[in-house]
Amino acid sequence: MAYSTIDNPELYFQIELYTGEHGSGTGTSTHTFDGSENMQPDMVWIKTRSHTSNHQMHISTTAQPYHFLEPSTEDALATTNTTALTSFNSDGFTIGSDGVINENTYTYVAWCWKAGTTSGITTNGSTTITPSAYSFNQTSGISIAKFTGNGTAGAKIAHGLGATPEMVIVKRTGSSGKWDIVGSILSGASYYLRLGYTAAEATGTWAFNDTLPDSVNFTVGDNAETNSSDGNVAFSFKSIKGYSSFGTYKGNASTDGTFVHTGFRCAWVLTKKRNGTGNWILGDSKRNPGNPIGKQLEVNTTGAEYDSTRLDLLSNGFKCRASGSDANGSGDTYVYMAFAEAPFVNSNGVPCNAR
Repeated sequence: MAYSTIDNPELYFQIELYTGEHGSGTGTSTHTFDGSENMQPDMVWIKTRSHTSNHQMHISTTAQPYHFLEPSTEDALATTNTTALTSFNSDGFTIGSDGVINENTYTYVAWCWKAGTTSGITTNGSTTITPSAYSFNQTSGISIAKFTGNGTAGAKIAHGLGATPEMVIVKRTGSSGKWDIVGSILSGASYYLRLGYTAAEATGTWAFNDTLPDSVNFTVGDNAETNSSDGNVAFSFKSIKGYSSFGTYKGNASTDGTFVHTGFRCAWVLTKKRNGTGNWILGDSKRNPGNPIGKQLEVNTTGAEYDSTRLDLLSNGFKCRASGSDANGSGDTYVYMAFAEAPFVNSNGVPCNAR
């Protein structure tokens, strides 16, 4: 039985490991993905592994490739550092001599996603704001949309996915602001969670107007953090069978921990405790080629990579291997995002191998 319409996730998501070459000098470095498919990314999220630094995220909907956001900070969109990422290439990306992402001898990881559709976004009679720039992909369930807010509670912005996203992240770009999350992965429409913050989910209508996203729009409140006239960007995600999964699980405080079924062998997993304080823990298959997953990074810190057993990445999901409260506290609820290395069963009915 076919389980996925995406037989090779490398068409839409790839991970690049590299060593910096320049730092504060001059020059550029071009990185070509080593996967079996060419992929031009629309989002490149880079983090230093060997040293402390902010996370740096470049998206194709900004005016220049070198414009970036930092998921580990509240900072506005950075627009003046021309030595950051200089181009999104047909099978990779090029970076300049910026020391945060290309310091000589430092090691890095880049997580890269493709969207791709930049015209013809669907709106309806409820849509208040059509994004001024966007890149979405209904096949892979990702949308990146730039929009100018109007400060009015209940404003609705088109996301382009053609289906209801489980998760929408909105970040103010013209000024500082938090990374606010809404969606079915939380306890209800009035709840929000913040990427890069250790705090539990909280309630408030100011961010998303007590309204969950639908198949055409997501809704924002009247606060500038999600609805600013100086600019915002929204990242919307829809689970795609055999390729991506966004949901929740319950912890059991055991090293023989909770199994989370995703329907694919995971390449990338991000987790966060929903009902209490905890770190945003990020693991992937490229930095951890074998189980258990031990090389961790945290979105909420500038910290370097560290070793701490967290997960096994399995052929059809992931299993918690830590008993601590950050990832597997007894009775605690966690949100997760996961992207595939291979579908559990492809369109030809062929199952993938375990790691």
